[in-house]
Amino acid sequence: MAIQELTLNQVNQQMQQCIQNCLDCHSICLNTVTYCLQKGGHHAEPTHIRLMLDCAEICNTSANFMLRASDLHSRTCGVCAELCQRCADECDRMGDDAQMKACAQMCRRCADSCRQMAMATA
Repeated sequence: MAIQELTLNQVNQQMQQCIQNCLDCHSICLNTVTYCLQKGGHHAEPTHIRLMLDCAEICNTSANFMLRASDLHSRTCGVCAELCQRCADECDRMGDDAQMKACAQMCRRCADSCRQMAMATA
């Protein structure tokens, strides 16, 4: 019984961390969209902006699915992990820029935790 409780507690802690990562990633992606539009040039390319908006949206959706204990949260987390990884890679392409590096780092953190959530309940 204690082993099951420990496992459930670990899953709950893991889910809480994933929810927080998703919310943080949602926020930084939206902030970075504004930054990129102001910066212009290749930062404001439509495909780059669309990817960051997609990332922000799936992060928000995944957090909501987990908060509601939806039985489909592992599927949204799987898609979230994929989009966050793509967004991180794309942000890294923008060169030596503190805002883009911060966004890429948060996207990677979110991708890792969402990947774990997707595998934990798959």
